[in-house]
Formats: sequence, C-alpha cells, structure tokens
Amino acid sequence: MMAKDIFSVSEVNNYISGMFENDFMLKNICIKGEISNITFHTSGHIYFTLKDENSCIAGIMFRGNRARGLTFPIKTGDKVNVYGRIGVYSQAGKYQIYATSFEEAGLGELFKRYEELKKEFEEMGMFDESYKRPIPRFATRIGVVTAETGAAIHDIITTSLRRNEHVEIILYPSLVQGAGAAPSIARGIETLDELELDVIIVGRGGGSIEDLWAFNEEEVARAVFNARTPIISAVGHEVDYTICDFVADKRAATPTAAAEMAVFEYEVLRESMESMAVRLNNTFDRTLETSRARLDVYKNRLGALSPRNQLTQLMLRLADINNRLDNSINNKINETRYRLENDASRLDLLSPAKKLASGFSYVVDKDGRNVTKASSLNIDDEVTLYFSEGKALTKVKKIEK
Repeated sequence: MMAKDIFSVSEVNNYISGMFENDFMLKNICIKGEISNITFHTSGHIYFTLKDENSCIAGIMFRGNRARGLTFPIKTGDKVNVYGRIGVYSQAGKYQIYATSFEEAGLGELFKRYEELKKEFEEMGMFDESYKRPIPRFATRIGVVTAETGAAIHDIITTSLRRNEHVEIILYPSLVQGAGAAPSIARGIETLDELELDVIIVGRGGGSIEDLWAFNEEEVARAVFNARTPIISAVGHEVDYTICDFVADKRAATPTAAAEMAVFEYEVLRESMESMAVRLNNTFDRTLETSRARLDVYKNRLGALSPRNQLTQLMLRLADINNRLDNSINNKINETRYRLENDASRLDLLSPAKKLASGFSYVVDKDGRNVTKASSLNIDDEVTLYFSEGKALTKVKKIEK
C-alpha cells in the first residue's frame, strides 16, 4: 500500500526534532551514566558518549557552557550526572544530549545531606546570634587548628606577624580532609580551648565539597559550639560555606582574612595611643588656661568693689572658687595621669624588651634573620641568642623537630 504523502529525509528529521523540542521532560533532563569516548575538540566543544550496562547515548557540550558547567576534570570512565536537553542532530539523523553541566556522581547526595545537617543544626539553635561571642579587639594569643603544612597556616602566620610581630600563635596540627579529619579537628578545638587563648582560628584552603566535608560533621560543629574561646571559621574560599562557618562566632572568607580579624595592628594601636596622649595634654593645657583666665576676671571684679564687707565676701567666694578650681585641676591631672599610665602599662606588656626581661630570648642566624622553627636550622649552624642583657654566639649540635 502506497503512502499518501512523500517526505524528504530533512523533513522527517526536522519533524522528529520538533517532537523532541516540544517534549517537556526532554527539554530539561538529568541522565546518570559512565563517560566513554570523550573528545575535547579544538573548537572548545566536548563530544562524549554516556553509557550504562545496557545502552548508550551520544552527547555534546558546547564551548559556551564549559566555564560554568564543567567545574572538575572529566575523563573516560568517570561516573557523572549530565544535565541538559535531548535533541536531534538533523544532519546525521541521530538524537543526543546537549549538555549544559556535569556533576560528579554522588555529589547530589552530599548536597542533600549538607542541607539536612544545616536545617537540623539551625533548628537546634546552634546558629543563633545570641550564642555568638565577640572577637577580642586586642588578642595576643591565637590558636590555629589546621594542617601543619599548606597554604592556610602559611597565610595565617605571615599575615599575623605582618600586623603584630609580638603575637603568639599556637598551632594544633590536624587532618583537614578524608577519614579521621572530623575527630582530629574536634580534638584540636577542645585542646586549644583549654589553653585560655584569646581566639581560635579553624580552617583550611579551598577544595571540593568532599574535601571540605569534615567541617560539616556534627562533632566539629558541637566542638565549635561548646568552646569557651571565640572561634573564627576560615574554611575554603569566598564561595565555600560549611556548617562550621554557621556555628562559629565569626566567619572569614579565607585564612588570610581570619588572621586580619584576629590580630590587631600593633603600629596602628601605638600611633593611636600616642595621638590620644597628645590630645589629653592639649585638653589639659586648654582647661588650665581657661581657669586662669576666669580667675583673673574674678580678681578684676574684686578690685572694682570698695565696701569692706563686699570685699570680704568676694574674697571668700574667690577662695572657694580657687579651692574648687584646684580640686578640679587636680582631678583632671589625676585622671589624665591614670589614663596615660594605663596606656603605658598596656604598651609595656606588648614590649619585646619586657618579654626578654621575663626570661625569654630570641634566635638570629648568621644572616641576621629571626629563627622561628627548628626545622630551618642545620647541625653546626652558628646562631646568636639575644637576652635582656647581652647576647651569646652558639653552634647547633642537636635538632629536635
């Protein structure tokens, strides 16, 4: 039996293409499978096949979608979720998925678990602002829970010493990802919390959601929440948020930003106190000058009165005013002296010479650089020890790291 109408190949393919484009489910779909036959074309497009145990489907991601849609290295054999639409490539007469983004298989479950934990802790009140403690303005003893090596601890130490070379940093080296990371981080927080520090920084550099997952675990969240010491969370980069960030007293976008929050600028404080002392002296001088001028006015008024009794009364009033003026000036002087002595005491506590006088010393290598770690020395290196009085040249015989 002959067909009523005769169609060209293009007409048929275009008709089928329209059916795909008008199908609601196929316009926005996610397919899971294993990548095979992947090709990164010089044009910037990615061609691939997505397969499972029984079948496969061709796929393409256009160059314009790669920057936002592919955020991890992808290769043959990877298990992925592919988001996009099903369409027809009319020239070849085949259908394929036009991918807009790739997601590593299993990430969806992690995001789901993250949202569940976030909701659970929020309902328990662990994110409430009422529990947040202020970060001390003049912290001098800073605890850090992070990996012993890596960019995070380097950035924290560098930034802290740049702002205040007198600050003391106590590191608890912990795992920051993988098996055992969560209990290691929690132990670090609990250990440093017993040392009566001013603030604790908990963090690491950026990474994937799997890399940062330890900071979403309940034991880390509870350790942060239960700590008596104010805690700054600095996990990942600007866009990374973990449960630890929400529970902590303050969240920093990066470890560097955390150090800037925790450590005050010593030179800025010193200059501020010097400026305050100058303003206090100027205020005192102006007050004294004003009081003297008022006293001269009273004296002139007394001189203009002739009756003896009025003169006597005015002299008594003058004596009373003079007495009150003296008391006022003395009170002002005492108040100013107290504030200056208090400021001087605070500066003295931060003085390197004070630390040396208390029995501390510091070490300088033969090039004049400060030695802060034993690992930077070698056997037989010559170093100089500086004390509150004098110095000593010595040679390294043994190194314990």
